[in-house]
Order: sequence, then C-alpha cells, then structure tokens
Amino acid sequence: MVKKSDRLVFENNELRIVGDLTHQTVPGLKKLVRRNKKKPVQSIDLKDLTYTDGSGVVFLDWLSCEIFPGIPLNNAADKVQKALDHFSSRDLKIQLPPKHPGFFESVGNTALMVKKNILDIFYLTSEIMLWSLYGIFISKGRRKGAVAQQIFLIGSNAVGIVGLLSIVLGLIIALQSAAQLRQYGAGIYVADLIAISMVREMGPMMTAIIIAGRSGSAFAAEISTMKVTEELDALKMMALNPIRYVVVPKFLAITICMPLLVMISIILGIVGGFIVGLTYLDLTYVSYFNETLSILEVKDLLIGLSKSVFFAWVIVIIASFYGFKAEGGAEGVGKVTTSSVVASIFAVIVLNALFSLIYM
Repeated sequence: MVKKSDRLVFENNELRIVGDLTHQTVPGLKKLVRRNKKKPVQSIDLKDLTYTDGSGVVFLDWLSCEIFPGIPLNNAADKVQKALDHFSSRDLKIQLPPKHPGFFESVGNTALMVKKNILDIFYLTSEIMLWSLYGIFISKGRRKGAVAQQIFLIGSNAVGIVGLLSIVLGLIIALQSAAQLRQYGAGIYVADLIAISMVREMGPMMTAIIIAGRSGSAFAAEISTMKVTEELDALKMMALNPIRYVVVPKFLAITICMPLLVMISIILGIVGGFIVGLTYLDLTYVSYFNETLSILEVKDLLIGLSKSVFFAWVIVIIASFYGFKAEGGAEGVGKVTTSSVVASIFAVIVLNALFSLIYM
C-alpha cells in the first residue's frame, strides 16, 4: 500500500502519480507539489494512477498548465483517460471578449438599422392602411364593437383634459399678447391671434401631444404586452391577423376622434382668449367674436383638421411599430412604451413644422 507521501514520486525528471486522486487526497498532494515544484520535470506518468474524480482532473490540469506548463500526461489508464476526456478543461478554447466596433463599423451598423426600421415602418403603414380601408366596409376579423369601444377610450375620456388644457392655453397666449398689444391700442387683435394660432397650430398640435401621451402610450403598452406574452402568436394560430384585430380598431377610432377633439380644443381655446379680452382688455362680446369670425376662413379650419388626421395616424403607426418590436418581458414593455411616446411627440412637432412651411 502506497503511503500518502508516496503518491507523488519524483525520479529521473519524471513525476509519477500513484493510487487514487479524489477530493480527499488532492489538498495534501497540492502541498507536496508546491514544495517540489522547482524539481525538473519533463513528463507526468499516470500508469500507476488507478482512479480519479472531478477534483483529481482539476488537479491534473493544474499540474500540466500552471505548475509544469506544457508537460504531457502519459500512460493514463482507460478509466482515467475517460475522466480526463469528459472533465478536463485544458482543450477548451478561451472566448475572447467581444471586440468593440470601430467608428466606421458603428456608422455602418447604425445605417443598416435605420434602413431596416424605415422599411419596417413602411410595411407596417401599408398594411394598416390596407386593412383599415378594408375594415370600413367589412368588420370581419375584428371584435364586435371594438371601434366604438376605442372611440370611447380615445375620445370621450380625453375631452376633459383636452378642454382644460385648451382653455388654459388660450388664457396664457391671450395674456402674453394682450400685455404688448394694449400698449399700442390694438387689444382687439388678440382675437385674431388666438383664432389663427388655435385653429392652425396650437389646437391640432397640443391635442395630438396629449393624445400621444395618453392614448399612444396605452396602444404601445397593450400591443407590447400581447407580444411578450405571446398573445399575438395565439391570434395568428387562430387565423386572425394581429394588425386587423388589434390595430385597425384603434386606427379607425382615432381617425374619427382626433378632428372632434381638435374642434373642442379650438372652441375652448378661443373661449379662453375671450375671457382675457373681456376682463383685461375691456372688449365686448360682439366685437371679440366678430373679429374672430372675420379673420378665420374655411381654409384655416380645413388645414387644422387635416393636420389632426395625419397626427392621429402617426401616433397609431408609431405606437404599433414599437409595440410589435417589444421583447424582454415587463422591462421591454416599459422601454417601448417610453420610446413610443417620445417618438410620437417628436414626430408630431416635426410634422407640424413641415405643414406650417407648406401652408404658409
């Protein structure tokens, strides 16, 4: 029987391992190796090694890689060799950390991503438009009463916040302009300023921003939740088109509601300006509304309402785009909802600027 101290035998530039290598014997053998690691070793002989477990394999790897690097393991028995083949980490390739892309590579990746997103938006927009046009005449493929339900959620529930902010906005614009116009005896032109700004610019844009934050976020959250919980896949399995079933009712409803909400915003914004004119500028009811009607044209109203329809479409398309891109569970839902609101508001402001240049 080999003594513990004889489990490692150094002779003729060879290290011979005798007996068993287990988690019980390895600690003591490590101490012996450290005491004799300066001895010259050209090979490690395993012919007298009868058994090794996982700890023993790690010990042998440690010997051949760290203590005596590059020294081969020779004459291993079949049982020992199988353990080495299964558990040894010597032949595993060390994965290098990912290389950070260079400047041009980053620019190229960004360009490809932008191209892909633009194509995805075009495909999504065309599909939404197609199924929405089809859905005007045929309700097959969507829930009964889904459009009416969305009209209530998007339109009726938003009347209060849109009306309140529109009155406040009209009051603020009128107060800021009245303080200047009053100095020149031109207080009556507050009516012109409020009418034009609310009808052509502030009414449609502020309503769209409110709807983007209120309803657009809800659209993105609902669609993204259905995506991460695989409800959209379930709809496909039931032969239901997710865009036709989920998005089209929202698209039709917001197309109907947005012009109506803009009309409410315009009226209440003008009322807010009238309050300032009546109390601060001492204008009469008749003079204020006569001036408002004289400055407004049908073209102005059509411009404001047409902008509101485009804003509504942009909100639904962006919310759907981000919703269908969601991944990663609840965290992913939060990210796409935030991104959707930010992108919708940005798109509304940019589109408003473009419309202003076109309709100057």
